Amino acid sequence: MNDYVPKMIFFTKGVGTHKEELHSFELALRDAGIEKCNLVQVSSIFPPGCKLISKARGLEELKPGALTYCVLSRCCSNEPRRLLAASVGCAIPADKKAYGYISEHHSFGQTERQAGDYSEDLAAAMLASTLGIDFNIDESWDEKKEIFKISGKIVSTRNITQSSIVKKHGYTTVLAAAVFVF
Repeated sequence: MNDYVPKMIFFTKGVGTHKEELHSFELALRDAGIEKCNLVQVSSIFPPGCKLISKARGLEELKPGALTYCVLSRCCSNEPRRLLAASVGCAIPADKKAYGYISEHHSFGQTERQAGDYSEDLAAAMLASTLGIDFNIDESWDEKKEIFKISGKIVSTRNITQSSIVKKHGYTTVLAAAVFVF
């Protein structure tokens, strides 16, 4: 069972609106392209040597009904005009033999950019702490990027974020996911 480490990963997002909360979630999954899978939520590790692939390629790899592991962020409300955001951030180390971090963040009232930056910062902070890099999440992004460059230990960060404003009637669900492929 030790070989059960994902070889590839892709990122996706979606939004769904319906009078029923569960159906709005299903529509968000459909928008993201992962509705046909039995999703298993896992925590925050980007596996060593894992290859980042496109959503299109990742979706081709999925089989209907398969247990599909993912880091998932989800936010839902039926409060009209409420701003929702769901985001997954990722920080990948320069050393391909080392593991990285994936974070999930969901919020009310944050824009897509605010939520995305925050989830990316969370992932980078977790990775920085394991690599011994002094990282202050409250510093500006430019200051943090400079620390990454100087350290040479973090090669990249990214996020995928979905936001939406709740419609007048019914539920709106937003989601973002990092989906593992074996």
